[in-house]
Amino acid sequence: MKSRFIEKEFTYTGEQLAPSWIYKNYWIKGDAIVSFIGECNVEIDKMVDIEDYLNDCPIYSPKMLNFIVEHFNIGLVEGVLRQRLFMCIIQEVLLSYLPKGNKIIRKGDDLFFNGGKLSVSICTKSITSVLMHVGINIDTENTPVKAAGLKTDMNFDNIKEIAEDIMNKYILECEQVIDASCKVRGVY
Repeated sequence: MKSRFIEKEFTYTGEQLAPSWIYKNYWIKGDAIVSFIGECNVEIDKMVDIEDYLNDCPIYSPKMLNFIVEHFNIGLVEGVLRQRLFMCIIQEVLLSYLPKGNKIIRKGDDLFFNGGKLSVSICTKSITSVLMHVGINIDTENTPVKAAGLKTDMNFDNIKEIAEDIMNKYILECEQVIDASCKVRGVY
């Protein structure tokens, strides 16, 4: 699995959650994860989460740390499990940067800090792959829900370092899962 932090800021609109988007735009073929900073503005017609669509809940944040993940040759249930693992890794990494005593709460595939929603997350299946988008608020001005942010509430300035730490830990975990599955003897 390969990763890249994209230096150029741009808006996540939901259109990036498409098969081979990473390959088409960044020449990274196969299982991959990329991260970038930018506004998050997902209109209702681009929503993948049907509950958000039915409840007319578009997603907006003025600045997020965004991750796009693509895995090939897995099913949606495994993809959702990997999404949950990814959220646990994000929680663990962010806590390692905070002073002791702080709490980040995970509820399913969402993270909360001091009662504010810190993240958005979705996993879906395309015709060729499983895709994930995770966004972590950096700034929270004008968000449609009570939100928390990496800069606004946690005073983080080292967003690229945090993104690379998260991606590296996720890749390592995925590699270790595959390794663990290869070292056991089948039973009858």
